[in-house]
Amino acid sequence: MSTLDHLAAKKSSIGIVGLGYVGLPLALGYASAGYQAVGFDIDPPKIDALLAGKSYIKHIPTDTVAAARSAGKLDATTDFTRIAECDAVILCVPTPLDEHFEPDLSYVTGTLDAVVPHLRAGQILSLESTTYPGTTEEEVVSRVEAAGFKVGVDIFVVYSPEREDPGNPKFTATNIPKVVGGHTAACLEHGVALYGAAFEQVVPVSSTQVAELTKLLENIYRAVNIGLVNELKIAADKMGIDIWEVIRAASTKPFGFTPFYPGPGLGGHCIPIDPFYLTWKAREFGVHTRFIELAGEINRGMPDYVVHRTMEALNTRGKAVKGSRVLLLGLAYKANVDDMRESPTFTLMDKFQSLGAEVSYHDPHVPVVGPTREHMNWAGHKSLDWTPENLAAQDAIVIATHHAAFDLPTLAAHADLIIDTRNAMAGVESKPGQVVKA
Repeated sequence: MSTLDHLAAKKSSIGIVGLGYVGLPLALGYASAGYQAVGFDIDPPKIDALLAGKSYIKHIPTDTVAAARSAGKLDATTDFTRIAECDAVILCVPTPLDEHFEPDLSYVTGTLDAVVPHLRAGQILSLESTTYPGTTEEEVVSRVEAAGFKVGVDIFVVYSPEREDPGNPKFTATNIPKVVGGHTAACLEHGVALYGAAFEQVVPVSSTQVAELTKLLENIYRAVNIGLVNELKIAADKMGIDIWEVIRAASTKPFGFTPFYPGPGLGGHCIPIDPFYLTWKAREFGVHTRFIELAGEINRGMPDYVVHRTMEALNTRGKAVKGSRVLLLGLAYKANVDDMRESPTFTLMDKFQSLGAEVSYHDPHVPVVGPTREHMNWAGHKSLDWTPENLAAQDAIVIATHHAAFDLPTLAAHADLIIDTRNAMAGVESKPGQVVKA
């Protein structure tokens, strides 16, 4: 049987390389659709957890993993020789920026170097990592052909950007439309079959480059509009206007307006990073992407604005930030998840600490800070217990992420000063001057 026949008959084994916030939901999606999902990762604790039927991501229930294991549809391994068992191999690995805001493709290239030696004719190879247009052709196709395969005949190479939204109850891994671009027409046919096997809707496009730029456009759109509303927040604050009330009012317009919300900076693996993949690639063509770079500058400056507002508020109480106790609420970059990637809270903690503050954090989703690429100095720090005594002991409490688990009336009852970057205290009874928006 051909690969297409195997997919149609649900006899295919789907390999997913990288079992993080993208790869694990994808593996579970294929398992739920009746396929054999084989997860590959270089992190043994993740493999051990999955083989034991346990989840290591907070918003993915252990019951879901256990059910896939019990049904015999989910396997996991660190053994990359098993790539040969799979009819399709999907790469879901990080694509960060280096210290110069240039693409770091080391995870992609390292993974390809581990996968390509075990490929066999007839397989589909898909890259899902967000990247600049041309990556699939330059990095994936070149390596496959160097291994002696003809792309579009022996191996079918596609690019399909991930569209995960961790913690969003409206969307699962497989009910979000899936954009797919193929290196050749035959590659596209196989890519559509691969993703159509598990996803409710597949959106084919004419090339891998179109698919790559589609993902960048989605996140650039968000980054630029968040940068705009962050800039407007600063202007509105100077004018004594509540930007949140302005956004609510503007949102009543039934056309021509989409609300975006300000915050203490950008977080997550996508929005703070992805736009600069296009900025870097555009320079190759002599294009200066001014909107992207300006939005990035504004968004990266928001932690400084929050720190400045906190210092001003402390000054009104006759306190300096040096020596003050500052508690950050929410280490995860977005509400109700445990994802700390690129969280602006780390930047806030660094800045307050550098100014001499005694810094702590509280996050029920992140009881202990794990290893991170850029903030290893916080690894091992534990979430401060949520008690009236601990809240009252703080000189300033900064709401960086608005988790539903936060008991805001209790916060208002015991905190002296609350710096609210998320409009979380709206509608919560507080004392005059107690809440400062930032």
